[in-house]
Amino acid sequence: MSWPITITTPLQSLRTLSLVTLFTLLLGCSPEPEPAAPETTDSLAVVEPLAEQTNPSGEGEWGSFAADNAQSKYTSLDQIDASNVEELEIVWRRSALDAYYSAMNPAQRYTSTWTSAPIVKNGIAYVPNGVGLVEAFNPGTGETIWVQEPHDGVAGLPGANTRGVAYWSEGSDRRILVQRGIYLYALNADTGEPVAGFGVDGRANLQLMPEGSELFRWGGVPTVVRDIVLIGQSMSDTFSNKEAFRGDVHAFDVRTGELRWTYNTIPQEGQFGTASWQDRSWSYSGHSPVWALFSADAELGLVYMPISSSTNDMYGGHRIGDNLFSQSLVAVDVETGDRVWHYQTVHHGLWDYDPPAAPILMDITVDGEPVKAVTQLTKQAFAFVFNRETGEPIWEIEEREVPQSDVPGEVTSLTQPFPTRPAPFDRQGATVDNLIDFTPELRAEALEIFSNYVTGPLFTPPSIASDGPNGTMGTIQLPGSQGGADVQGAAFDPETGYLYIPSITSPFVADLLPGDPEVTNLSYVKGSRRWIAGPRGLPLFKPPYGRITAIDMNTGDHVWMVPNGNGPTDHPDLVDLDLGPLGMPGRPTPLLTKTLLFLGEGLTNQRPGGRIPVDMPVEIATNSGGPMFRAYNKESGDIVWEIELEAGTSGPPISYLHDGEQYILVAIGDREYSPELVAFKLP
Repeated sequence: MSWPITITTPLQSLRTLSLVTLFTLLLGCSPEPEPAAPETTDSLAVVEPLAEQTNPSGEGEWGSFAADNAQSKYTSLDQIDASNVEELEIVWRRSALDAYYSAMNPAQRYTSTWTSAPIVKNGIAYVPNGVGLVEAFNPGTGETIWVQEPHDGVAGLPGANTRGVAYWSEGSDRRILVQRGIYLYALNADTGEPVAGFGVDGRANLQLMPEGSELFRWGGVPTVVRDIVLIGQSMSDTFSNKEAFRGDVHAFDVRTGELRWTYNTIPQEGQFGTASWQDRSWSYSGHSPVWALFSADAELGLVYMPISSSTNDMYGGHRIGDNLFSQSLVAVDVETGDRVWHYQTVHHGLWDYDPPAAPILMDITVDGEPVKAVTQLTKQAFAFVFNRETGEPIWEIEEREVPQSDVPGEVTSLTQPFPTRPAPFDRQGATVDNLIDFTPELRAEALEIFSNYVTGPLFTPPSIASDGPNGTMGTIQLPGSQGGADVQGAAFDPETGYLYIPSITSPFVADLLPGDPEVTNLSYVKGSRRWIAGPRGLPLFKPPYGRITAIDMNTGDHVWMVPNGNGPTDHPDLVDLDLGPLGMPGRPTPLLTKTLLFLGEGLTNQRPGGRIPVDMPVEIATNSGGPMFRAYNKESGDIVWEIELEAGTSGPPISYLHDGEQYILVAIGDREYSPELVAFKLP
């Protein structure tokens, strides 16, 4: 089925519910032989506060989770380059749980997939460990400097890991900010002691939802902008009823821990956007948190929030309308929390197409003019690019007609936004042309599987699963709900203007079932939500299953695309075909240096079952990567170095300078290999 009608929007969209620019004003190691008590250090240099606000990273530092609040994942360090990268060697390893905690509770369990990345400030590295407590260590040796004491002693030791910490300083006051459970902690960066005067006993309570709601949770990273700490949250995207709690964004004072402002991610009475929720559905609909990460421009005083989907993420018959600000990029004033501009990347979302990663700030040159831009990557494999001051699209965005739902009570948006530039960076649409065709036999089997589902182009709506003679098993989405792009984001080179995007080609079954009125007031609820395997355990669609795309953001042109990893080339039906690399569908995070692009293959040993079909081999299952870690040529995508590790990369790699030497540091681990940090440097 084709959808030929196109509605073209100018730089300032006429669709008010999509863009407003009229105001002045978007996750069991073996313990060490001997437990070590925390140590402290008193030899840290003082960093001027103004420098902290304009550039979180000093020379050779890694000042925040993604290097900076622009989320660039870039460092200008260049000691390691194509001429010597093959000499890199592992110089130390560090467990995801310090021996101090193992001594407190020898039976303590912790994450097998350590998603954290350290920061490095003033010669000290800081990271949330496998239970979410902060550990400070020497970045040259991996040796412990101090560890955060659990607030309730051994009883407070259990917890979940988060992705990172934030740093703030003012004169000699240097703080580490970390979210753990329902609290935001402020720790003395020198000693790890709670900061007196911050909240109560050094922590601020994040349980700000109404009484009776679920407990606050998040796995993100606090973002510090000026004297504000921004906190998102994650909430279950499975709801029993149409009523749910909002995932509001909260901002706290970095000095006192007091709440400064709250942004309603679903507009409330009297706020702009309620008209996009028919029948006052804004008053009971929930979710829409920022479960990803923020970016911020301290100079402009703007915070960019990627807001996710609202209740229920695959059926919306109870919330007719475009549903602002779900699945939107929203820019707010950091001092007040007032909305400055927004753009909705999916109207009336039904596909779990949340903006999955922090927006990336970039200064580019378009048609000879300098532009302060922000780019939001999406699961749909789009890169939406805006002027970050005004919200105006840098390149035209078209509202195109899309398939409509036949689910009773559902009212899909007639159109969805499609950027005209850059072109999509991954495969789109569950179409016959996208099915595998390695051999005629595999093609025929793929077609047979395909015939059991509703299929079509991007934005084909979820459908009701039925066992009847003409029934189908739901709708195949491509990209699926893990992308395209996802939590791994991308890396931006401020010198060349190139953006490097890891993505995966992963289908997903969007199936609906009638709601049981005894347990839900939703007319329809999501069904199995399974990833779908193709013939003989192969993927259903064409490769690459994991790829890297380089885009020149000055022009919007794709520069190169290469598979990331070999993929199922050793499958019995493919081994003799000489296909070359097919890519691994893991979700690794990139690291960009002045000279090279570093990237792993993502998590390994993902367990079949649940959303992963039991007939899908783990090495090609969605979100399953491999043990390789590589350096790529930034100009061509050629591999210049690779090493096989004991497990896949679970956390983002970083790079920093210590005692004059450049290090590469990355977290690895899986359910068969205890997670750890692995540090590389030249001999």
